[in-house]
Amino acid sequence: MAPEFSDQGQQLVSSLASRTGFSPEAVRQLLLALQRGNGTMAQFSHPEFGGNGQWTRGGMLMIGDMFNDALKARVNALVTELASALGASSPAPMQTSPPPSQSQSSGAMMGFASAPAASIFATHPQPTWYPADLGTPNSSGAQNTTRYAYFAGKRRLAVDVGGRVSLYDTLEHQINGFGQQQGGAGTLTFTSQHGTVDLSSLPEVRGGGDAPGEQVGATQAVAPAKDASGNRSSAQASIIDAIAQLSALKDRGILTEQEFAAKKADLLARI
Repeated sequence: MAPEFSDQGQQLVSSLASRTGFSPEAVRQLLLALQRGNGTMAQFSHPEFGGNGQWTRGGMLMIGDMFNDALKARVNALVTELASALGASSPAPMQTSPPPSQSQSSGAMMGFASAPAASIFATHPQPTWYPADLGTPNSSGAQNTTRYAYFAGKRRLAVDVGGRVSLYDTLEHQINGFGQQQGGAGTLTFTSQHGTVDLSSLPEVRGGGDAPGEQVGATQAVAPAKDASGNRSSAQASIIDAIAQLSALKDRGILTEQEFAAKKADLLARI
């Protein structure tokens, strides 16, 4: 099945058809031939191009009407411009995790992957590992078995550690980098306008799970889960620790008294 054209691709076809005098269908067929040849060669067949033809990057072009130099020049100009547009629309390689020797070092910092350039071919959304209602992350990264996605507008940070997803309230932080030392999620840190902050200092608004599960709203929280003995002592201890960490943020001026009181009340309501 031939790939579908995106809106950008349709505009490209229409623009080139208007400027070169070839029909939109002829331009589409040549563009698809280039796509099959990974932008470096094309084998095509269309009456407007003199029948069967072949183009290879570097200047080689053959058309069925081999003695029609004017047509050959027009086809060459069109295919060259299409190849340039196809190459410009291809996504640049995304930055991946550093090599093991670096990623396992203490405090190794993660960068953020940039979104790929818009394609002239339509793309279909892929399932996300974080709650879908969060939208598109402002920044994301991955290191070892841990990956991150930051949503500035909703003040949310999604963290996936070995397939277990957790969601955190980023409070007043504006995240611009992540770090991971050897070990589990307790060693994760991030950087913001307030400096380096440990992940454990952020209130967790959604427990981890094997899959994203249900969608999470901007203020939804889950009740503490019972431990194996049927009591909530472990969850209560975690909440008390979280309140202490919030108090430390308040003392440092990161949280206001009102914000601290609201978060504290929310955490106490879960006990």
